[in-house]
Amino acid sequence: MLGVSPRQQQILILARASGSVSVDDLALRFDVTPQTIRKDLNELCDARLLARTHGGAMLSSGVENLAYEARRHMAAAEKVVIGRHAARLIPNDCSLFINIGTTTEEVARALIDHEGLLVITNNIHVASILMPRPKIEVILAGGMVRKSDGGIIGEAAADFIAQFKVDHAVIGASALDEDGAMLDFDYHEVRVAKAIMQNARSVMLVADAMKFTRTAPVRIGHLADVDVFVTDRAPPSPVAEYCQAQGVALAIADGMNAHETPREAAQ
Repeated sequence: MLGVSPRQQQILILARASGSVSVDDLALRFDVTPQTIRKDLNELCDARLLARTHGGAMLSSGVENLAYEARRHMAAAEKVVIGRHAARLIPNDCSLFINIGTTTEEVARALIDHEGLLVITNNIHVASILMPRPKIEVILAGGMVRKSDGGIIGEAAADFIAQFKVDHAVIGASALDEDGAMLDFDYHEVRVAKAIMQNARSVMLVADAMKFTRTAPVRIGHLADVDVFVTDRAPPSPVAEYCQAQGVALAIADGMNAHETPREAAQ
């Protein structure tokens, strides 16, 4: 699946705000033909981000995640930028968890030149990325391997994670509510994510802004549970204000001009 275009991202934001969108309204708003909008909606529905209705589309049910390859291509460039920025906030000579997720995998790719890392992960792809690096030690959690994406989930994985206490944790989320709730689709995956958060001295959430256009049924936690939130665009105002009030470092990774607020995210 091709990446979502900027116009399609805006369509998702509009659908999130109102629950549904119409072909005619979108064609007028974006000054394109109805046929162009129908093509956009069809692609978004094929990706299970929206569901078609007569004359438009509505938010999908939010009970099933996208396939791994679809997620990997979604907002791919933004994830690379997020990964590079997040990696700059992780020092050499430290221990860290890296959780399941296509964005966390980009963090791993950006860490390959670090030295003295001990990385504990439940993500087979992260282990494959970092294992060849001579100055990075990798520990792979035990447990059931989810065939769809190489994630190691379940009670055994959560118990394994609980044996450690590390300096940093890097986690992702499938969806983010404007109230700051971090959401996912698989209860078994969420159990491991919670164990990771509970056993790290500093927790970093990495998630692109499209996550605010999605829904998912299982709560991982809340933004108040993380220390740093790295994303590619300013989040909705209530979220930005909440981060400031709670002392969550909000890092906007926009390539060359990435910046942190309200405090330096590297702390």
